[in-house]
Amino acid sequence: MRPLCVDLMKLNNELQERGIMAAVAVAHGVVVEGTSDGLKALLDQLVGERKSQEFPTSVKDAVRNLLKTGGFKPSGRNKPASEYLAQAAREERFPTINNLVDINNFISLSTGLPISLLDAEAIGGTLLLRYGRSGERYVFNTSGQDIDLEGLICACCGESNTPLGNPVKDSIAGKIKDKTTSVVGVIYAPSTGELAEVARKHLDVFAQLLSNEGKATTVETLVG
Repeated sequence: MRPLCVDLMKLNNELQERGIMAAVAVAHGVVVEGTSDGLKALLDQLVGERKSQEFPTSVKDAVRNLLKTGGFKPSGRNKPASEYLAQAAREERFPTINNLVDINNFISLSTGLPISLLDAEAIGGTLLLRYGRSGERYVFNTSGQDIDLEGLICACCGESNTPLGNPVKDSIAGKIKDKTTSVVGVIYAPSTGELAEVARKHLDVFAQLLSNEGKATTVETLVG
């Protein structure tokens, strides 16, 4: 399939035939800073709702089935990032980190869909989606813990083919830094059905928040 393009980014999704869609926001000129009172209020309201209203079982099952398409087992410590966020909301320990991460977490907690938020400089000119290969791993935290990527949906730098993010845990190499000025947000979703429409709808919300709360000068979106 021919890659999709915007001005400064190309999306090459090798997993479309496996029913996997990527809804992508590419934002330039962002500023990493503290979360505004307005965004905190939105998050607080949503966290309050999630304490008493979990995602429907159909959503959780659809996301887990998405991660199983390549043979990965999304359970225990390897469950989708969206489930971690929902659990944190229920246990009243939902994190507030910075404006960009909190935008990401707001969209994920709204939809039940896992999202990668990556430094666009690490991704380069092409975002590649593929399954992780046998023996591939990357470090995902400052303690040096790593994750086995075999069979897992991976967001990669297209030029080097290096995995940087996935629906469970993003890599240290790909995560945003204090001086990050461009980001790539990847919403992982089934390519058909209700969750595909949810992803498309919330991609617009994602882009708007990156502009308003992330101070982005330009935001482009891709779905493929």
